[in-house]
Amino acid sequence: MLWAVACAVALGAASTAPVSAQPQRTAAQAAAAAQAAARPAAVALRGGWDLKDSGTDARFRGLAAVSRSTAWVAGTGGTVLRTSDGGDHWRDVSPPGAGALEFRDVEAFDARHAVVLAVGEGEASRVFRTDDGGATWTESFRNTDPRAFYDCMTFFDSSHGIALADPVDGTYRILSTVDGGRNWRVLPTRGMPAAQPGEASFAASGQCLVSSGAYDAWFATGGAAKSRVLYSPDRGRSWTVAETPVPAGDPARGVFGLAFRDREHGLAVGGDHRTGKPSPQAAAVSADGGATWQASARPPKRYRSGVAWFPRTTRVALAVGPTGSDVTLDGGRTWYGFDGGSYDTVDCSADSGCWAAGEDGRIARLEP
Repeated sequence: MLWAVACAVALGAASTAPVSAQPQRTAAQAAAAAQAAARPAAVALRGGWDLKDSGTDARFRGLAAVSRSTAWVAGTGGTVLRTSDGGDHWRDVSPPGAGALEFRDVEAFDARHAVVLAVGEGEASRVFRTDDGGATWTESFRNTDPRAFYDCMTFFDSSHGIALADPVDGTYRILSTVDGGRNWRVLPTRGMPAAQPGEASFAASGQCLVSSGAYDAWFATGGAAKSRVLYSPDRGRSWTVAETPVPAGDPARGVFGLAFRDREHGLAVGGDHRTGKPSPQAAAVSADGGATWQASARPPKRYRSGVAWFPRTTRVALAVGPTGSDVTLDGGRTWYGFDGGSYDTVDCSADSGCWAAGEDGRIARLEP
């Protein structure tokens, strides 16, 4: 991948000189250095997003990148699409009778096996699984509690996964599966910290709940006085909580998306999702598994709902939102815009296939 190599070269050149060996710089020199720092991102991403023809106007907030050739998207109107040729053609594999549902998350294990989550109050929250590429689906969970609203899900492997619901009686609810989403059960809440008044998670990108490795999971919140990230070391049975510097204090503000490249290094993005509203400090980073968070020195300039690490790198990541896309080359400390298109979610596969999806049927793949 040409642009991945460019990123690695840019990062290597920037990090070879020890701090003690760097000369003092004037304000003008510092400004010039800042401008130079932005150029590698533009060069590295010169191919940008290649918009694909999805054949629909559904809004896709669920996205699973299996590879550069295979991806799944899930969205409004109960729509699920799958491609196996790099996005040149998309097959409508929507579950029959799901037209009234809002799919906000999809987790795919390969081209044939996937799980999708529909969100909403009461029975609108459902889970479906397919084992034949979407030719047939089985509804494996339907929420019967009218107070529960499920937001997102994550899988640790092809068997173990969890889904997150907004607080019921002041406590977040975790749904768990040990057989790849064929059966689910609600976990006890005794290991869950109390929710703040007005706190919730955002079903904006399928990334309010994420995992890394076999046991570690995190979910993000907003809407209350403080935005928070909760961490579980045991697949959702117990949780600890940490505040983030991303502003909240309003139902429209908080952390919307998370990404962890391992159990230590995490990224958080968010802001205020209302059109035209400012989103200062819309990104944060963690180097201790989410125990503490630091504001990005140069965050994205607007609200961002999705974020993903680029594979086989330690510092390169992408963030997307309705007003554009950004890249970081230093692990989330500084972000630079590279595209103005509207996307809600982003995901990258192990073979460096990065995909984005959003409103009006927009699906794109990152090109070198």
